[in-house]
Amino acid sequence: MTRGRVRRGRLALAALLAVLLGVLAAAPAQAAGYRYWSFWERDGKEWTYASQGPGTARPEDGDVQGFRFSVSDDSKDSAKPRGPADFDAICRDTPAKDGRKRVGLVVDFGTAGDAPGGETPPKQRTACAQVGEDATSAEALASVAEPLRYDSKALLCAIDGYPKTGCGEQVSDGAGTETKTQPGNTPGGGDGDDGGPSVGLVAGIAAVVLLGGAGIWQARRRRA
Repeated sequence: MTRGRVRRGRLALAALLAVLLGVLAAAPAQAAGYRYWSFWERDGKEWTYASQGPGTARPEDGDVQGFRFSVSDDSKDSAKPRGPADFDAICRDTPAKDGRKRVGLVVDFGTAGDAPGGETPPKQRTACAQVGEDATSAEALASVAEPLRYDSKALLCAIDGYPKTGCGEQVSDGAGTETKTQPGNTPGGGDGDDGGPSVGLVAGIAAVVLLGGAGIWQARRRRA
């Protein structure tokens, strides 16, 4: 292997590294998560993330359900509703009625850090919804916390008018928001494209760089 070839190999490797670094530098900040209302069910003394949306869930008499506004990536790190969540305490002033069911609701509007710009979250509150036996969670919520706001895909956007605007938007790391929304109880169910380079692209470039480095190493070994 001639000295000129080794030199050309080094230059090629340097160029590939420059391309890889350029792609990474041009990539936007990774999204911090989605700003949305999450939906929860009470299982004994614990909150569990609901497996379906409030529009299809049908709670039983005596159930407790919660709604929490926050910024999170998915159900694994989503913030849970805060405060008391005991059915007897929530519904003690609402007598039982034949043909009706009572559902204890906890509505947590979240923290100032999760609030959209210019808005202040109301205080967390509880309510006892007394609705028909076949009512959904969304109908129970509407009976005590109107106005509700939904988007065209039936994603719950606002409870009691909060927030005034926005709906499940993807929040960037200190760089504003991207107007990506996802349906259902858990945002983030789409293709995951946030405008940055794909994992395959970066991995491919890295592989080429590694192969180039291996070629130069072999050339030096033969020369030695």
